[in-house]
Amino acid sequence: DNGQKLVTQLQQNQPAVIYDVVLLFSFLFYVLQHLSMKTSSVDALFLPRSVFIADKGGVQVSSELQIEGGMIQLFVEKAEIHELKLFVENTGQAAVYFTYYTALHWIQYFTLEDSRRVTRNNPLRLEPGEKYEVTLRFKAEQIGVYPATLAFEFKENTQPATHPFHIVRFIQAEYRSELAALLGPEEPFRPKRLETYEPAWCNIDEGDPPESSARNLLKFVVPLDYYTRPSYISDLAEVLKAEAIVTVFIGRLVVFRSLLESDLSFHNYMERFDLLLYLEEDQMCLDIKRYDKNDVSMVKDHENKRLLVLELPGVSENRPSVLRGDHLLLTKSEEVQLSTVTKYKGYVHRVELDQVKLSFSRGLLDGFIDNMKFRVEFTVNRLPLRLQHRAVHMAVQHELRDVLFPVGSRDVTPASPTTLRLFDQKLDNNHEQKTAVCNIVAGTSKPAPYLVFGPPGTGKTVTIVEAIKQVEKNIPDAYILACAPSNSAADQLCEKLITSEHVDSRKIYRLYASSRNPKVIPKVLEKNSNVEGDHIIFPRKENLVCYKILVSTLVTAGRLVSGGFPVGHFSHIFVDEAGHAVEPETIISVAGLLNAKTGQLVLAGDPKQLGPILRSPFAIKYGLGLSLLERLMTQNELYQKGTTEYDSRYVTKLLQNYRSHPSILKIPNELFYDGELVACAEKIISCQYCTWEHLPKSEFPVIFHGVIGKDERESNSPSFFNTSEIDIMIDYLKKLLLTQAKKGIAKISPKEIGIIAPYRKQVEKIRKAIKMHRELKSCSGIEELKVGSVEEFQGQERKVIIVSTVRSDKKHIILDETFSIGFLKNEKRFNVAVTRAKSLLIMVGNPIILQTDATWGRFINYCIEKGGYTGYDISNLEETEAVVERLLALNIHEETIEESVVQQYLNPEWRHDH
Repeated sequence: DNGQKLVTQLQQNQPAVIYDVVLLFSFLFYVLQHLSMKTSSVDALFLPRSVFIADKGGVQVSSELQIEGGMIQLFVEKAEIHELKLFVENTGQAAVYFTYYTALHWIQYFTLEDSRRVTRNNPLRLEPGEKYEVTLRFKAEQIGVYPATLAFEFKENTQPATHPFHIVRFIQAEYRSELAALLGPEEPFRPKRLETYEPAWCNIDEGDPPESSARNLLKFVVPLDYYTRPSYISDLAEVLKAEAIVTVFIGRLVVFRSLLESDLSFHNYMERFDLLLYLEEDQMCLDIKRYDKNDVSMVKDHENKRLLVLELPGVSENRPSVLRGDHLLLTKSEEVQLSTVTKYKGYVHRVELDQVKLSFSRGLLDGFIDNMKFRVEFTVNRLPLRLQHRAVHMAVQHELRDVLFPVGSRDVTPASPTTLRLFDQKLDNNHEQKTAVCNIVAGTSKPAPYLVFGPPGTGKTVTIVEAIKQVEKNIPDAYILACAPSNSAADQLCEKLITSEHVDSRKIYRLYASSRNPKVIPKVLEKNSNVEGDHIIFPRKENLVCYKILVSTLVTAGRLVSGGFPVGHFSHIFVDEAGHAVEPETIISVAGLLNAKTGQLVLAGDPKQLGPILRSPFAIKYGLGLSLLERLMTQNELYQKGTTEYDSRYVTKLLQNYRSHPSILKIPNELFYDGELVACAEKIISCQYCTWEHLPKSEFPVIFHGVIGKDERESNSPSFFNTSEIDIMIDYLKKLLLTQAKKGIAKISPKEIGIIAPYRKQVEKIRKAIKMHRELKSCSGIEELKVGSVEEFQGQERKVIIVSTVRSDKKHIILDETFSIGFLKNEKRFNVAVTRAKSLLIMVGNPIILQTDATWGRFINYCIEKGGYTGYDISNLEETEAVVERLLALNIHEETIEESVVQQYLNPEWRHDH
């Protein structure tokens, strides 16, 4: 009541200087009158938006452009003044007074004008049927989206006591290139509803698995159970999602919740990880349904009539992953909705780009006609999950307590590690690398794992390779297993060992999974691997145990356990990129192979960079995403930093960065590495772009290009894209590739440039933009320019990195924060993105949105201070924030999708490394 009285008093006094405040206050007061206690604050604040945009009082506000939901969209492709006509029309039966129009919030790029110069002191009387024109002019120099909010005021008469009424229009002007216009949504976004129809009865028609191309001489000795997901897991996930206890499950739920919410210990190790793995598998089975396809046709293979060929776009990028030996389920299209159906199990024999060749039963093949239509269902490969379950069970059975939960004393005076003559003499000048190698050889941490904390570009893998070579040389009875989560990382490790010439290459063996395509195996490794021509072979255990150094992925290490390798055969187990693996995956290479008392486990990685990709929000919430490396560094006192440094008997932090220009390294160094990293990159490389003519500030090879874009989606893909940012990035790419070798700057090839975006759809749109660009698409080597997610760039480096942040809408930030997607609220993703660049880092993003995050705010302020900021005039920040708040009201709706948020927005590669 007091608020209403205040409004009335202010309106009656009507001093011009406060009238805008009155108008805005009236608007907000009306909103507050309609608040519902059951509505979230954001939704409720804008609940009456429809009231304000509605034509009323016999007055209609229209435009020469279409108005939808009170929004007028203006698209321009040149930095010129563009005019838009707005029309105020009296459609009623009585005269009305047009008394005022203003911007509730304003941006400098718009001007308004009318011929009669309407104000409260100069109102315009509109007779019935009369129309009056207001001209809006827009001009912007920078690519981007520019919103404004206009309010028109009317009165039935000119009496001071007469209450006015208002009509609001939202203006959104977008300055974009012709290319960006072509990249816009192909069709409106409509959330995909996952089909969950299951027939009452289903018969599985078994196909023919591929004949084992592997000569499997490594016999199975240790069984691998199925660890079938219990039926209650899906119910548990639903209950956890609802955060309510359903009476039917109350007894079991109490136990499960208690288990999930308790700290990990050796006592609950097996049960807790079993439950987390089951929850993750449950979400994987839901997410894989996104790829199911209806009415897909197949043809017979020309080379082998027993195989049918299925076209599956996305398979070449592991979306989803389909490997030799996997199976798909196919149902004849005409039978899909029947209560009783036959699902034909087709086994994958070959994968060639986006073509999959499948074998089926004779029953299907005999009646098959080319181009028959089927529904295709994908399945989750459970082998890695089964191996992880077995590993956590064996970890308990083999009493690995001292490895997984080590205890020791930091008070004991450290023993001096053995002095070594290093093979790689560069390490002699790097105290930390040398310390790590010497301590690993001396076994100072045993039985606890030794950790090599390797920040970006500090030579972590080089350190591990040197340690492996020194162990092999100095410990006569040493046998080494070297692993990594991915095939690419394991290949890199093996390649460095084989080409070093310090270890007899005949002592090294690279063991691949039977699902690995022999065609993608590096030539340099073929001689030292289980590849023979087009086949994968598994030698006898008696032959494998003779190799001093075995290299494999973590999952394939499980094959050694199954093959009956004796516990303690490997004196040392090294895991590179250990931060990328969930703990149970790392344990595959340990449980059943390492002697807990005499063996040495070495983990190398960076807990400040991205960990493994998980899909289940509950697996994420309850810690499955925490690698063994990160758990030890954050939860075990042996690996905690003391007053000044780490205890080098257990962990060494590498400090010399050999990758990035000091300006690129500065912020991540201060934010994540206590400012201890030292820039040691070769200046001829790191300073290459210090005089680039397109730098906002010479000698500062870091650019933040501010752009106010908009988050868009299309079709049934919930992933976001931002064409304004793509416009900016393409312009930088042109400057890098098409105007080269100027002012002493060396020519750069496309493969030396990386483009990073957090969302899958943005990645796709950037690739499309490059292919559509007349000059870029014909640039030599352009197909080698990598565009990918942050995860795809982890462990890699490029001379130049361009990053698109995408986000321009505040309403999605909570979603990003909750599920650790996008850049906002995810320090690790930020860290990985900015530390890939050697010579030049270009960030493109919305400074208004990004500055709401402390990490990004620090980076943007750094660029401003050093002169590296360009683009949108950040001095408008405070004014524009109000506009963005208003735009929160647009298109708020609930989406009920069973897929994980990770699947919807990131659509990450499916696991394909076995």
